[in-house]
Amino acid sequence: MRSLAVTAIVQADECAVLRVSGELDLRTEQAFLAEARSVVSAGHRFLVLDLTALRFCDSRGLSCLLALEWLCRRLEGRLLLASLGVRMLRLLVGTQSLNVFSCYPTVGHALAAVPDTSRPAWPPAVAESAEDPDEV
Repeated sequence: MRSLAVTAIVQADECAVLRVSGELDLRTEQAFLAEARSVVSAGHRFLVLDLTALRFCDSRGLSCLLALEWLCRRLEGRLLLASLGVRMLRLLVGTQSLNVFSCYPTVGHALAAVPDTSRPAWPPAVAESAEDPDEV
């Protein structure tokens, strides 16, 4: 069973929102970095990570986030962290790295910090079949 999933929620020309769920640690760091780098390499220099479903992050995971922050800034973009849980906040405060990241309470708040010309529509459009409550 895979303990980390990175899912693209919405993308625009220069911005992508990714949901990170599971555990970001020694076992999953390479997969996370490969996925995140491929999104950035595709031209998304503004990257919003929705961490609502991130259950665990250790120092290796934090190193991944720092590397991703550096990469986005190098491309004149930003890494924006949204919906951090209590554990993630404790990690950032405990390592004195909270001020390194741009942290927001929700994805919507994070996207408000992205330039208008790069910002994707939020919330994402709902598929037609999901709009009809009688359809299953």
